[in-house]
Amino acid sequence: MFNIVLVEPEIPQNTGNIVRTCHATGCRLHLIRPLGFEISDKYLKRAGLDYWEDVEIFYYDSFSQLKEKYPDGMFWYFTTKGLNRHCDVKLGKDDFLVFGKETKGLPEELLKANKESCLRIPMLGETRSLNLSNSVAIAVYEGLRQLDFDGFRTEGQLHNSKW
Repeated sequence: MFNIVLVEPEIPQNTGNIVRTCHATGCRLHLIRPLGFEISDKYLKRAGLDYWEDVEIFYYDSFSQLKEKYPDGMFWYFTTKGLNRHCDVKLGKDDFLVFGKETKGLPEELLKANKESCLRIPMLGETRSLNLSNSVAIAVYEGLRQLDFDGFRTEGQLHNSKW
């Protein structure tokens, strides 16, 4: 499934929520240091619930270290400065969905070097940005929609059969 990349995340609750999204969708999580929290942070663990141990999580000291490990990977950079809408590109199941830190986003030089791969989640004009964990969920579920939710449970069941 998708590879979620968080470049220098700062807020433990966001990363914990993203761990939960990764668990629900089978995504792998790649964390680029420095992190704005300790991995043992209680808020991180609480937001990720008991899913933390079941998600594939990889750590890197720099974004270039990640790129060196996956030189042929398709990287999509989510940013408010993106030229393309997130729903106007075809996402592949092993693609890397890259997100920046909560306060500053992705570095400008990274965006400039990858202009055509920068994606924007549409928002009304006065909104600066969406919450990081919400943005990740929007991106992942758009990709899953494009893949027709292949392999996913798509029907629920009520506990009371008198519907």
